[in-house]
Amino acid sequence: MDSETTCSGITRRQFLKGSAITPLTLILAGTGVATVYLRHADAQGFTLRPPGAIAEKRFLAACVRCGKCAQACPYLSIKMAGGEAGVGIGTPVIVPREIPCYLCSDLPCVKVCPSGALDKKLEDIEKIRMGTAVIIDRESCLSIRGLRCEVCYRQCPLIDKAIVIEPRHNTRTGEHTIMEPVVRKEKCVGCGICEKSCVLPKPVIVVQKTVETQKDSYEF
Repeated sequence: MDSETTCSGITRRQFLKGSAITPLTLILAGTGVATVYLRHADAQGFTLRPPGAIAEKRFLAACVRCGKCAQACPYLSIKMAGGEAGVGIGTPVIVPREIPCYLCSDLPCVKVCPSGALDKKLEDIEKIRMGTAVIIDRESCLSIRGLRCEVCYRQCPLIDKAIVIEPRHNTRTGEHTIMEPVVRKEKCVGCGICEKSCVLPKPVIVVQKTVETQKDSYEF
């Protein structure tokens, strides 16, 4: 038998070459798997957290993935993120199109959080800032197209505060008035009820990350 041949018929040179490649293959495969899990979260760019959630980086460090906030939610709005969330796996999330946050006045999810990931100083639902509702497709919005929809406005728990109706002239017809829903960003709590209630198959109003106001660089 050739000294370069093993019992399986594979030469020693082939075996050693394969042994060297295998760990590299596993590493690359593992990187690919990690990329698959992380890509969705990165692409989404924003995860809607329960009321009182502290800044995202601090939240990920503070949250102990205990699930108590999800258990305390009477509407089952809070879910625990799966593998698609990458480093956020096991953290609480809200998917507004499925079940939005219904703003419980006693904030049970905040009260049961043991780690401080949800700020216990939060007591007023109007002070919640989970995100901001944004009309992302004005051309498809039925109200802006001149139809009397206004569902997002009427379902808003802070009606005439977070979402208002502003009448404006319909330049297309020249005769009618458009009753346009407008989000007052400084009042919006980001509950997602408007996103859930949008009557179109793909909601034209969605909750996005609240954009911080740019401060003057000379402020101290």
